[in-house]
Amino acid sequence: MFKHLLVPTDGSEFSTGTVNKAITFAGEIGARITFFFSKPDYPVALYGEGALIDPTTPEKFGEMADQQAEEILGKCKELAQAAGVSCGASSSVNNVPWEAIVEAAETSGCDLIFMASHGRRGIASFLLGSETQRVLIHTKIPVLVYR
Repeated sequence: MFKHLLVPTDGSEFSTGTVNKAITFAGEIGARITFFFSKPDYPVALYGEGALIDPTTPEKFGEMADQQAEEILGKCKELAQAAGVSCGASSSVNNVPWEAIVEAAETSGCDLIFMASHGRRGIASFLLGSETQRVLIHTKIPVLVYR
């Protein structure tokens, strides 16, 4: 069946619950996991005569994003290793998380994307959108949505 899962995470409590379920699932079916974190790109917002609203340099912003990715993915790997599940981790810079998730799954050779859904409905879903929904629309890889 499935042998290699991509598990996107943002480090939130909700996402960590999904990581735990994915680890259990992978352990039961003998699959390995690649945990994935989509790092935001440097936010360049200009106002007036070109003054940046964020005094952080692009380099410092990148360092902070790398550190955040390492911390989040490190915790995921610790959980998987404690459960005896083979795993790895990757991250990439992209302000469009669903694109990064689909690309990571394809690049890593994953045969299942195991991801969370916040379960928003109605106007909240329309206004906020859903990265999970976009992944479902744009990937040819099977997606298991955990809520």
